[in-house]
Order: sequence, then structure tokens, then C-alpha cells
Amino acid sequence: MMWSPPATLFLLLLLGQAPPSRPQSLVAMKLRLVGPEGRPAEGRLEVLHQGQWGSVCDDNFALQEATVACRQLGFESALTWAHSAKYGPGKGPIWLDNVRCVGTESSLDQCGSNGWGVSDCSHSEDVGVVCHPQRQRGYLSEKVSNALGPQGQRLEEVRLKPILASAKRRSPITEGALEVRYEGHWRQVCDQGWTRNNSRVVCGMLGFPSDAPVDSHYYRKVWNSKMKDPTSRLQSLTKKNSFWIHRVNCLGTEPHMANCQVQVAPAKGKLQPACPGGMHAVVSCVAGPHFRPPKAKPRRKEAQAEQETRVRLRSGAQVGEGRVEVLMNRQWGTVCDHGWNLISASVVCRELGFGSAREVLFGARLGQGLGPIHLSEVRCRGYERTLSDCPSLEGSKNGCQHENDAAVRCNIPNMGFQNQVRLAGGRSPAEGVVEVQVEVNGVRRWGSVCSDHWGLTEAMVACRQLGLGFANHAIKDTWYWQGTPGAGEVVMSGVRCSGTELALQQCQRHGPVHCSHGTGRFSAGVSCTDSAPDLVMNAQLVQETAYLEDRPLSLLYCAHEENCLSQSADRMEWPYGHRRLLRFSSQIHNLGRADFRPKTGRHGWIWHQCHRHYHSIEVFTHYDLLTLNGSKVAEGHKASFCLEDTNCPTGLQRRYACANFGEQGVTVGCWDTYRHDIDCQWVDITDVGPGDYIFQVVVNPKNEVAESDFSNNMMRCRCKYDGQRVWLHNCHTGDSYRANAELFLEQEQRLRNNLI
Repeated sequence: MMWSPPATLFLLLLLGQAPPSRPQSLVAMKLRLVGPEGRPAEGRLEVLHQGQWGSVCDDNFALQEATVACRQLGFESALTWAHSAKYGPGKGPIWLDNVRCVGTESSLDQCGSNGWGVSDCSHSEDVGVVCHPQRQRGYLSEKVSNALGPQGQRLEEVRLKPILASAKRRSPITEGALEVRYEGHWRQVCDQGWTRNNSRVVCGMLGFPSDAPVDSHYYRKVWNSKMKDPTSRLQSLTKKNSFWIHRVNCLGTEPHMANCQVQVAPAKGKLQPACPGGMHAVVSCVAGPHFRPPKAKPRRKEAQAEQETRVRLRSGAQVGEGRVEVLMNRQWGTVCDHGWNLISASVVCRELGFGSAREVLFGARLGQGLGPIHLSEVRCRGYERTLSDCPSLEGSKNGCQHENDAAVRCNIPNMGFQNQVRLAGGRSPAEGVVEVQVEVNGVRRWGSVCSDHWGLTEAMVACRQLGLGFANHAIKDTWYWQGTPGAGEVVMSGVRCSGTELALQQCQRHGPVHCSHGTGRFSAGVSCTDSAPDLVMNAQLVQETAYLEDRPLSLLYCAHEENCLSQSADRMEWPYGHRRLLRFSSQIHNLGRADFRPKTGRHGWIWHQCHRHYHSIEVFTHYDLLTLNGSKVAEGHKASFCLEDTNCPTGLQRRYACANFGEQGVTVGCWDTYRHDIDCQWVDITDVGPGDYIFQVVVNPKNEVAESDFSNNMMRCRCKYDGQRVWLHNCHTGDSYRANAELFLEQEQRLRNNLI
């Protein structure tokens, strides 16, 4: 069929007008909003074309054009637009004029316009837009690199070149001459006009929370002596402008130096020297507590500050990343991603002892939290000491859900730990025999790790040190993996990690190496993954469904066979009598980023004839009743006879079901419910007397399956039993409250009871 041009095109040609054009591009044009600091959802609309940012004229611009621009920027919609340069006049070209959109386009370059640079506007007509602060579901993160212009793209990274002998021996390097990688080449930065604000930005990029003053007089002496040294090349190099970055001017709140005003060369170019009479800028940074050399005894103020930290990161695969949680009213809760940006995230990173933020993540990218959503629309200016100093709204009053939980990835110092461990022999780079570099008789050498005591906690540290995320499996028998030739000797044994270490070399281990298995097939190995599940018990449901039942022994034969009753049941005259059971429902959510699957495949599942089902994990949860000082008075375990998706939220499909020997597991976002009326869903309290107790549930108690966060696997309730009735109250997951919060809550509970 022949194509015939539309009648409107002929009409336009007859009138001597060109049809409205569309900016031609193989990829969607890049947009940004230039506006008030701390308000990423509003500002002057600018477009990147031919390597240069330019503005958009407000002629014919309306809500549908603003909506397209906001959606392209990752926001859900536009609230309004602003004409007449409300956000200030731009600089450079006015790239677009008479932009005309229908409103359904996915990017601004699909709309009509006069064409690139064809405009009769001045910068007093630059248009601005105000977007709805909520991000689109598919918009996942904002990186520092996304916000950089053409010069920023060329200003790649920074480093410190140590000058003092003591600085060279430190790890990490915290003081030295600043060097900037610009267009693939390292340059020195002129110290003329250099400020502490500039140093703060540099330190943030290098993973340090703050800067320190520099002894400039001493460094000037060192510089002058080198300039006078006839054997030094410094004198000839400094005369070349390609050796220098001419001028840097930062506010101190920028997440990257490229966001500062950077002048690479003087205004007159090669005719004027770039740093006349100056020297290289020297920067000194202060490392966070995690990255300082270990001390015999931490200072009292530091120890107190660490205990009183009111912000934390959860479920991150690497050090310095995770879902942001804040402590308010003695309870931990999340932060909504409405208005979340790099400046606010940098305040969190610095508060935790890291550098500035390199990426902010939206839409629960690092998993959903439980409990309250404390904050939304956080508006930090960048110099706040803590996130609580920043203006914000209550998350519960802003329509936020846990699917909007905010997260961050912070800059961290280069400790060199990643170069001291490697994997060998695996089928992929994420698995293999663990080989470490340690010092043996004054010589650094590579060797293997003894698999005695090697478990998931140690494997987690190894994977994090490698930069590979979480451990999927801790492997003790690695005969099928060939290690590196010459590195087969065991150089590390008795490794025991707490899980917070940055490297295996920081874990406790034997002095003289002692490995009962010897070398070879019993070397430690790992399998790493960048995502992991995270199981959390619904504490509220436990509290609401608890009750007592006196159950006849005639109905408990199967439960007795599966060891779900106390030992005193063995001495009873079956089937006469009964057992007193504390029953409840449990609902276990997978809030992580990977499905929770049994450690063993179907071939390893155990058939239980009595209940006629398979056990994929022999002990999935521990149910215990404890005294107030932590001693067990009753216990019962719940074998995981079936892991399945009992329910999933709208839009998610159930993937695991037990029927017909089906696959077992819990899908991301779904939950597995064990009703109060099924066997073994209880604690046998027949032998327990009246009193006050702690009821405790631990999910995945042996850490058989890897999770992104084990700290929320425990749930506790206060339990009052009068011999006939039972009350559960203050049920919460193990990390929901600060350490001494339970005591405060118990005191408040007593006050309420007295008042009643």
C-alpha cells in the first residue's frame, strides 16, 4: 500500500510553515530540574543536547507537557508548572520552544516543538515544573553520575597521594595531596582559594564523614624544598596547565566535586599560568569508627554516641548500604522515599561514619521494613549532624506504604581488604575455594582457610569482603574445586566471626594454625549472591491469636511422635489425661529480595508417615517460654513440614505450594501462615506454674538458609499466666526497639495497670 501524506501537512506547506518537528534522538533526551536545594521534585527544566545543558521556553507549555517531563524524570505526575523564570534564568542556549505534548508520551523528545535551538524567547521565559514527590514504581535509584553535566562526566574520581611517611603507612589513607582524574588523566588541584568546604566534599567522596585542618606551613616547606631540588621534575611539570585543576569552589554539601564550580583552566587559557605561586591542595580526612585501627579501649564519648545512634541501615549487600531506618519514640521505623535525595541521604551516611551518598534508592529496592513509617519529605540542607535535625513530615500522614521505603548506598574508604581474599576453582566468579593473604614469618603469602567451625556467618564476611554481597552457602567440603597452584596450604584456622567484620582477617582465629582435617578437600568455600531473602514474624498476629487449650492425649499421638510435647508427656498413661498448650497463629513474611528456599533439594526431604508430609527443613522455628532472666521453662519446636505461599499481595503470583509434592519456599513479598489449630503450633506449658514470662519465637534458628538480616528473626512477647488464662503483650521483633526500650515499656504497662 502506498503511503499518502496527511492533509494537514499539505496545508502547512501551502501556508509556508514547517510542520512541528520532534527532536531526533536514538535514546530519550536527558532532563534535569535546577531548583531550591533539597527539593529534587521542582525547578527550572533543562535539557541536555550536544553535550550542553539548556532551558525550555514557557510558550504553550502547560500541565500535559509538565506531566511528560516529570514522568521522564521518574516522578509519578506533575502538580503544576511555572512560567517567567520562577526558578531563575538559565544560562546557555534555550533548546526547546513551543513544546506540544498530548500527555501520554514517555519522554519529552516524543512531543512536538520548533526544533533544537529554534526559539524567539529570552531566559526570562524559562519554564519550571513542580512534580509529585512520589517516585514511579519502576524508578529505582538516583546516582551521583546521573546528575552530572558534561564536565562532571569528565571529572571522574579523586584520590589522596600521601606525602608524610606516617600517612603512607595508614590504611585507609586519610591525608595527602589531592589528585583528580579528569578525562582519563590525573591532575593536581591548585590550593589558591581552597577551603574546608572543598575538603569536606572530597572526604565524602573518599568515604570519610568529615575533614580535619591541615598544617599548611609544613606542607609549604616540603613543596618549596622539592621545587628547589634540581633532580625533581616538579618544577617543569607545574608550568604546564595540563598538570593543574585551576579552581574549585564548593558549598560543602555536594555529593561529588563535579557538582561544585570547577574551573579546569584559567579564563585566558594557555596565556595565563593555572597556579602561579601556589602548590597542590592538601586534604586531611577523619575516618569513621568502622575504619579506624582497633583501640584497646574506645573513648567514652564515642562509645556513648555509638550506643545512642538513632539511624541504621538494614538488608544491604555491602558495607555502607541498606534500607534507612530511624529510631523514634523508642521504636525503629522506615523513611518514605517521597522527596528522598542525595543530600538527605548524605546526612545519613555521614551520621553513620561513612562518606557522602553515591546512590539513593526508591521503591523498597533493598527490601520492605515492618512497623511504622516515621519520616517522609525529608529536606536536609547538607550540614545537619543527624537526620533528626532535618525538616520532615510524618510518614503515616503522607500516604506512604512500605513499598516506598527509602535506601542508600554510601561511599566507603578503600581499606584494601578486597585484595586480600579471592575465590578459586568455582564454576562462576561468585563461588569457589576461599583463599586469603596473610603474613607468615614476615612474608605475605596466599593460602586456604580450614573449614573447622566454618559457617554461614564466616561465609557472609568473606562474600562482603569480596564485594559479592551475601553468602548463599558455606561449604566445608571442596574436593571438587581446584584451588590456585601454590596456595593449597592452610594459613588460617579456627575462624570465628561475629558478622560485623569487614574482612576475614579481622575475625578471631588461631594463632598457630591448627586444622584437624589437614589441607585439600576440606578447605573452606563459599557461594555468594547479590540478593537474599529476609524472614520476619508478624508480631501483632501472635499477640492477637494466643489462647490456652487443654488437649486430650488421645489427639496428640502424632505430635508426640514429632517431639512437639514436653518430656513429661513420656511418663503419662496414654491415652488418659491432657496437655495444656499455649496456641497461636504465626505469619512469616519474606521482606527480602530473593525467594526463601530450603537448603536441601527434594532428594533430601524427610517423609513423616504420621502426618503424611515432607519436612524440607527439620527445624524452621523455635518456640520457647522463658523466665524474665532468660531461663527456659518450656519449649517446643516447629518442624517446617511445608513452606509455601499462603498469601501474596495484589499483583504477586503464588509460586510455592505443598500439594502433590510441590516446590517449597516463600516468594519475595509473600507470607507463610501457620494457623493456631494445626499440630505443633504451640508451646506445651503443662508443667509451668503461674507467673510472668517471656514468650519467644526464633525463625530459621540455626541460620541454615542465608538471609540479608538475621537480627529481625527473633520475636518476643511479655507473657502473663495466672494458671487458667494467658495474656501476651508488647510483642515485637528483636530489633524493633532500642536495647533498654523493653524496660521502659514494661514500666509504662505497670503504670497503666495501676491506674486501671
